[in-house]
Amino acid sequence: MSDSRDFDLVLFGATGFTGGLTADYLAAHAPAVLRWAIAGRNADKLEDVRRRLADDAGAEVEVLVADATDPAALADVVRRARVVVTTIGPYLEHGGPLVAACAEAGTDYLDLTGEPEFVDQTYLAHHQTAVRTGARLVHACGFDSIPHDLGVYFTVQQLPSDQPITLRGVVRSAGTFSGGTFHSALNQFSRARDMRTTYAARRRAEGKPADGRSSRSVGGKPHRDPVLGYWLLPLPTIDPIIVARSGAALPAYGPKFRYSHWAGTKTLRYAAGGAAAVGALTVAAQVKPLRDFLKSKVPQGSGPDEAKRDQSWFTVDFVGAAGGTTVRTRVSGGDPGYTETAKMLSEAALCLAFDDNPDTSGQVTPAQAMGDALLARLQAAGIRFETVA
Repeated sequence: MSDSRDFDLVLFGATGFTGGLTADYLAAHAPAVLRWAIAGRNADKLEDVRRRLADDAGAEVEVLVADATDPAALADVVRRARVVVTTIGPYLEHGGPLVAACAEAGTDYLDLTGEPEFVDQTYLAHHQTAVRTGARLVHACGFDSIPHDLGVYFTVQQLPSDQPITLRGVVRSAGTFSGGTFHSALNQFSRARDMRTTYAARRRAEGKPADGRSSRSVGGKPHRDPVLGYWLLPLPTIDPIIVARSGAALPAYGPKFRYSHWAGTKTLRYAAGGAAAVGALTVAAQVKPLRDFLKSKVPQGSGPDEAKRDQSWFTVDFVGAAGGTTVRTRVSGGDPGYTETAKMLSEAALCLAFDDNPDTSGQVTPAQAMGDALLARLQAAGIRFETVA
């Protein structure tokens, strides 16, 4: 495919804030042999980005004009690419035509979505097509859900694979979440019934692992972690879903894999405040005027300046147990919502384009699609994966 297509990688969304950071990262860190382009509907804005990349990093990048709502234009672009990357969300509103075009063309696809309903819709509509064409459809390649999915992958390698594994991840961070993430979360909170219906349809369609293993995410009530010392609050994100799907696909996760996902705080007061805030947002999201008002307060396409991003950080602590063995690990890095998300997405795209990855196709998780190769890339890029105890 590499000889028959014009580009190794095409990036949609480079005129937005996170997409612009992704373009910057690729221009600064991609190998010189990368053949790539930026794509979107506004030729003038794309040309501005192209000039900036050429001035700042000397990058040679082409511009492709294609409206995300025009299936024919999208088909023309994705047929020219080996890998397509998109930062244009919310994906339920804007993502469908592009992932459909990639599945049909046999083009690998990556995005930043944290929207479970979109991921399940994609599976139901395009998984079998992608299996037939050889396309890999990889969602959640930013802070949702790379640190969690690859962090668990890193952890289970240190546990016996012939025993049931229980594992929990605890997230802590100081940083600004992106406007796109906030808009996507509000949309999902407002569509709880649709989300459950689509999830159930997906479960029926994919069935259970063929080898008889089981893998799922489990919830729980707020409590104090006896190992980490944090107060734990259930975290309603896509991350545990992605992790459980990696567990179903990969035998290293053992015959019975269970994962729980939490936000960690140092005091009970902060845990209670976080629970109240999530509850309030969930209620507000049900009322369209309130939902629209909240969206207007956190606009898409903008974000904090570099100085503020440099002060931000994240950690994800994991505690895993199997067959009498307990392992504690940690994934950590800088600004989660923007800088590190752009890094994770870029490295995942380069990994699909250039590395020796497992033989997969269809909708696959980051750990399933890239595994050791992506883990090595992330570590080389400065995201820390370490065994703590």
